[in-house]
This record gives sequence, C-alpha cells and structure tokens, in this order.
Amino acid sequence: MQYCGDFRTTYEKDVKIFQTPFIKICMGFLGVALLALPFLIKGEYLWIALQILIAVIGAVGLNILTGFTGQISLGQGAFLGVGAYTSAYLTAKMGLSFWVGIPAAGLVTAMAGMVFGVPSLRLKGLYLAIATLASQFILEWVFVRWEPVTGGSYGIVVPRPMIGGYSFESDRSYYYIVLAFTVVMTLFATNLIRTKTGRAFMAVRDHYISAEIMGISLYKYRLLSFGISSFYAGVAGALFGHALKFVSSEQFNIGVSIVYLAMIIIGGLGSIIGSVFGAIFMILLPKILSVVTETVAADIPSLAKLAISFEQGIFGLIIVLFLIFEPDGLAHRWRLIKAYWKLYPFSY
Repeated sequence: MQYCGDFRTTYEKDVKIFQTPFIKICMGFLGVALLALPFLIKGEYLWIALQILIAVIGAVGLNILTGFTGQISLGQGAFLGVGAYTSAYLTAKMGLSFWVGIPAAGLVTAMAGMVFGVPSLRLKGLYLAIATLASQFILEWVFVRWEPVTGGSYGIVVPRPMIGGYSFESDRSYYYIVLAFTVVMTLFATNLIRTKTGRAFMAVRDHYISAEIMGISLYKYRLLSFGISSFYAGVAGALFGHALKFVSSEQFNIGVSIVYLAMIIIGGLGSIIGSVFGAIFMILLPKILSVVTETVAADIPSLAKLAISFEQGIFGLIIVLFLIFEPDGLAHRWRLIKAYWKLYPFSY
C-alpha cells in the first residue's frame, strides 16, 4: 500500500526546521539570493539591506523576551546602545579586534539586561513595561554623562572590521559579515524555542502559576530570557555602530524601542519568521513613504509641505490599520498563504 502526504510520527520530525525537501530547496534559493544581493543593488539600497539584517537580530531577540516569554520591554533601544558603546570602546579606544568587540558587546548587554530584568520577578504587564521604560531613560543618561567611555554628546568614531590586512570598509563587504551574524543568530533562536528552555519560556508566558507548580523556575527563566534578548540587542547595536562608523546617544532613543516593539507586533508575537517580516516592514515603510512624498512634492509643489508633514501621520495610520485588520501579524498571514497553496485546488 502506498501513502501520500506529510506524515510526522515523532516529535523530532514535528519540530524540524526544514520539514520537506521543497522547503529546503526554497531556502537554498533564498540563500543564493541573499549572497548575490550586494552585486544587484548599491548605494542607499545596500544600506537599507544592512539595516534590515541588523533589525532582524534585534527583533528576534525582543520576540524571545516579549513574544515567547511574555515580558514586555520598552528598553530595547537602550540595550542596542549598550552593545554599540561597548564594542566602540573596545575597538576604538582600547584597540581590540572587532571579533572581540562583538561578543563582548553581547555579553555586557546581557548582564545589563539581566540587572534591569530583576523587576520582572515581581512585576508583569504594564508595570513591567514602565520598569523597562525607566531602564531606557537611565541608560540614555549614562550614554550622555559617562564621557570617558561614551564620548558624551560627541560620540565615538569606530572602525570597520579587519581580517589580516583586509578591511571590510565598503558596505558590500561588510554586508556579508552582518548576513553571517543574522543567519547564525536566527537559526540559534529557532533551535532555542524547540528546546526545554524554549518550552519553559512559553509556559511562563501562557500561565506562569501552572508553570511554577510544574517545577519551572520563574526566577531563572525570566532572567534568562532578559539575558538572551539583551545579548541579541547588544550584537545588533554593535553591528549597527560599526556599519555607521559612529556611535552617539541620539541613535538609541525611546523611538527606537517603540519601533522594535512595533516590529514584533506587526510581524507576529511568538514567531521567529514574524520577527523577520516585522523588521522588513518597519524598515521599508518609512523609505517607501519618503519616496511617495518626494514624488508628490515634485509633481505638485503646492502640496510639498503638506505631504512631508503628513508622512509621519500616514506612517502611524498604516500601523494602526494593520493592527486592526491583521492583529495576529504577518506571520499569521504567511501561514494562511502556505496553507492555501498546500491544499490548492481543494478547499478542505
């Protein structure tokens, strides 16, 4: 007797990342496209691609904390700054290698995140959000006032990485470093969620009282989720600082934290692929709106000032409408599209 279909008889098969040969082929094509991308685009478009890759790392980290563990954070922008300043100080002022600065940035930010995550042991919901908002303002104050380390309001000029005598000075060469970090850290997060630790995160999120009765340590896993999320933020911030070649406090304000929170809400809470979709959406949307307003201003000069002033309003309106009509995020829409083509042309 012959069978057709996608049958999964073990837990290992059910949680495989690439569950069918077709998905493996698609991922192979995606990998080739990402490798070829720097040769197909240049200038501002290549810079946008760099921003998206870095944002994916930060969004995945925040989704581990908020989407999978249920701990709201409004301090992601400040943790990006901790990572950026750590790597900048080690590479620009102490003369250490970029390859030392990046992991050090992640570890220092993880420790900072766990310190500010201590209130999560007693607080939840909006109260925890306010506590993490306080960490945002505290760290912003540190960035400006701790001048011997951060450079104060002047900031720090940071170098691009080097291997031997080769410098990754161009955006094209630096793109491949960022791409490697993004792929490795995204795959690590995907595997993390399939482990005992990931399942404990989701148990704490769904019903922390039941999780504690089952023997899951709320203290351990809440702090661990803050540490892992902050590690991701630190690496993303460090990569962003080296991409810009300059680090200053203005780059990591409360607006950045809100944008990252919007990324995971729009992409889909509790979804790694949702973090990717959300990062792409939130990076591209302002760029598209800028192009539209510039086009309108060029064609109709009398509406130039009006179009530019409405750009931020349209940006907010699109996000609100998206949350109303697609509250489960882009990841949910992606699952519906996959299910449709999986069953096509049958409706059942």
